[in-house]
Amino acid sequence: MPKFCFSLLLIGLLCAPLSAEFRSFDAIFPGLPAKVRAAAFSAQGYFESAGSASGLVIAGGNAAAYGLDPGIGGAVLGKTPGFVSASLMVIPAGARSITLLEVYNALGNIRGLKGRVYHSATRQKEVALFEDATRLESARKSTPIPDPRPALTVPPSETVYIRLKDANFGNSYYRGDLTLDQYGLRYRLANNRNINYLFIPVIKEEQFCAQLYFEPIAEGILIYSVAGADVSDFVSSRIDMPSAIGKRLAVIIAWVADGIGKAGGY
Repeated sequence: MPKFCFSLLLIGLLCAPLSAEFRSFDAIFPGLPAKVRAAAFSAQGYFESAGSASGLVIAGGNAAAYGLDPGIGGAVLGKTPGFVSASLMVIPAGARSITLLEVYNALGNIRGLKGRVYHSATRQKEVALFEDATRLESARKSTPIPDPRPALTVPPSETVYIRLKDANFGNSYYRGDLTLDQYGLRYRLANNRNINYLFIPVIKEEQFCAQLYFEPIAEGILIYSVAGADVSDFVSSRIDMPSAIGKRLAVIIAWVADGIGKAGGY
């Protein structure tokens, strides 16, 4: 196939509207408990966290039984993390169709993570989880660079570097790897430096990993996510790690979902 024709086909697939031609939620996740399915279609989505993937409804061995590439969760679970969180959310098709291009542009708005809040049980109020968020020039150069203008096409792959000023852990550094999948788009986020608390390493380099998967389905946009981390016994005895990972995953998903919603005009 000539390169020009292939490019037109790829653009058409990425910008295609949501329709019955796409897989349905129930075809991908058959037999989910009714409460889990209902939560996935709610504004908050479905979340679960534990000390391991064993026993979780949508993570671990159960994920392989669904219509997903095992590699989606394998990027996280293959490291056998000590703590795991998983989530499932559907952004419904609304006033107009959602495309993978709009998902990609939502992921590009790194500065949109700044000021996103979570409920702090210790402070009994809403607290900004990320006090600042910026894209960096490279893994070695911490020079802030602006977010790009909205793209016209989705690249086959891309790597970005991010600094988040975490309310609990201070400046944290991440590498984001985006790749197109057979049905959708994957976004892998991992810490490329130690995450510290008062100069004490809490999560060592590459020991936190979150994999977000986006797929246009008949009902809207599917967001399936798995995150995991390994920490020392000293740290885990003092920090509620399932909660800490779950809160960060929830904030990241809400950031992308809001960006997709704005693009879709809801």
